[in-house]
Amino acid sequence: MEHYLAVAVELICGLGILFLILKCLGKTQFSQITPFDFISALILGELVGNAVYDHEVRIKEIIFASLLWGLLIYIIEFITQKLKGTRKFLEGEPNIVIQKGILKYEVLKKNKLDINQLQSLLRQQGCFSIKEAEYAILETNGMISVLLKSKYDTPKMQDVELAPKQVYLPITLILDGEVVYDNLQEAGVDEEWLKQELASQGVNECKDVLFAEWHAGQPLFFIKYDSGSDK
Repeated sequence: MEHYLAVAVELICGLGILFLILKCLGKTQFSQITPFDFISALILGELVGNAVYDHEVRIKEIIFASLLWGLLIYIIEFITQKLKGTRKFLEGEPNIVIQKGILKYEVLKKNKLDINQLQSLLRQQGCFSIKEAEYAILETNGMISVLLKSKYDTPKMQDVELAPKQVYLPITLILDGEVVYDNLQEAGVDEEWLKQELASQGVNECKDVLFAEWHAGQPLFFIKYDSGSDK
């Protein structure tokens, strides 16, 4: 029993340490993983894993090692923000793999990327043929940014000379049956208005609504718990 309790304590401490470190390092550790970020995340996970499976390693040593590693990563991130010259070495740099419609095969080889992988990355960006791409840039996180040729690109309002329209952000008013009061204020409405809108569409209680979204100039959109149907 004591063994399981010790494992539980180590896991909880490890989770807390990793969460604290990743919060300090920023969201790039999740959404824009570079090779260096991958290594840092791997090492942090290994440190916590050792605390669980190696009984000779004490939790104090793991906490010290994790905090020290997190501090080193933070210092390196700080250096890359302040000294631009270090970014290329530590974070890498984007590479153009398609330029003016021409595939740069040597750049693909340099980045250990084959044609099938390139096609897969292009498709994830909505480009289903290499011939449709005017430019394609391999980013430092391994993703592809694509600029389509004009004849394959979606026309914009300025291209067809349409008058611009005001853009509004949809706002979530109910989430999992609970009213999001801060968003009500952001939308410029109150709870009474929300209840009236729901009542007009046959819903008596906010708790019966899984999700509700407000968008300026449009009827209230919601999904009920019971049927999963939307309005």
